Amino acid sequence: MSDLPRTQHIIASGLIAAVGVTVAWISYTQEPAQAYLFPRMISSVFAVLAIWTFGKAVLGRTKVGNGLSAQAMFNMAPGLVVMLVYVFWAAKALGFYTATTITVFILISLYDPAPHGAAKTWIKRILITAGFMAVMYGLFALLLNVFTPREVFF
Repeated sequence: MSDLPRTQHIIASGLIAAVGVTVAWISYTQEPAQAYLFPRMISSVFAVLAIWTFGKAVLGRTKVGNGLSAQAMFNMAPGLVVMLVYVFWAAKALGFYTATTITVFILISLYDPAPHGAAKTWIKRILITAGFMAVMYGLFALLLNVFTPREVFF
């Protein structure tokens, strides 16, 4: 029973490493190459860090966390479903910024412990979502001047 956190670390970090390597591979095989320069840099760093973390977990050198309980996994499930819908459908169907705005707002609403019956908390969630999207737009479109995923708004 005491190996459960180590097993969870190995499985979780292995899955993340697999995703990281897959994303890096996809970014290096897409054309035009100029459009994928920024994703290549980010995915390469992500893949290296994920592989490093996986290696630490396999060697038993991961010192953080006590594993996830069934309740913690149950609490994360709605967010995981929202993210899967975003990645596999919404980003392509609705456009990057529209889908990201909706997804961020849903995730904030799901996990914000503030009461859901007060108008003030909904205004706060809307302002946080708008601020997040302003930073995203400023970072990608204005500061980095990189291509955003196709169907930017719709």
